[in-house]
Amino acid sequence: ILSSKTLPEPTKREETVAWYPWTINNKYYTADVRLCVVPSTFQMSSEIAQSMQAFIAYFDSTVKDGLEKLHPWISVVEDLAPEVLILVCDRVCENGVNRHEAQQWCLAHAFELVELNPQELPDEDDDFPESTGVKRIVQALNANVWSSVEMKDGHNQGFGLMSSLVASRHNNPRNCQEPPSSSLPVEGPLVSEEADHTETSANTDTQGDTVVDAMTDLDIQELANLTAGDADVDNFERLFTKLKEMKDKASSLPHEQRKVHAEKV
Repeated sequence: ILSSKTLPEPTKREETVAWYPWTINNKYYTADVRLCVVPSTFQMSSEIAQSMQAFIAYFDSTVKDGLEKLHPWISVVEDLAPEVLILVCDRVCENGVNRHEAQQWCLAHAFELVELNPQELPDEDDDFPESTGVKRIVQALNANVWSSVEMKDGHNQGFGLMSSLVASRHNNPRNCQEPPSSSLPVEGPLVSEEADHTETSANTDTQGDTVVDAMTDLDIQELANLTAGDADVDNFERLFTKLKEMKDKASSLPHEQRKVHAEKV
């Protein structure tokens, strides 16, 4: 993710928890985020909980109980509801956790499965091959709307809407109590945090709906910009990628919000 052959020195370390800086810099925006490595729920703190926007969990697929070791994190993720949820393994294993088991777990908990070294690679002849491994993880993180986002020149049409979305997420409270302790370890969750911390309080359904509406409006605005843009290959590929992202987002929404999303789109 950091595009470095060796792991740099963390900017902050507290016992076994380490923070690494990462700047997202794509054609649309820049954002400063922090990648925080948290070995187990024992090390989760209110500081991490208040700023977490993405959660990446790595598990050992070569053992049968690989997914069971993630169980302590489920309640934490459900309470904090980060926007990006990714389950990572080297590759699914028939003698350990197979593809069906991993996919069923992801469906049950609204995660995306990413294999770092999948046995079956996407067809090179496919016009729009799916990304795999670290590239896919980086894509998913780039697709998130970070609180520290700064739009680039030429992409400011959606800046006001994105600012409203960021503000609504800042005001969308999360349960910041210390998560319950557990004796079960995990393989290595990675928490992505916003660069700036914001105080949070109790959550409400109305604020959650506001976030979903703003996200949908932002997606629609981007689709409109893409369809009105130049008819080049990059624009065409981005349009199909955006449609897939919107489909993935909609599949994880509650039933009523899915209906609203479908009507808007």
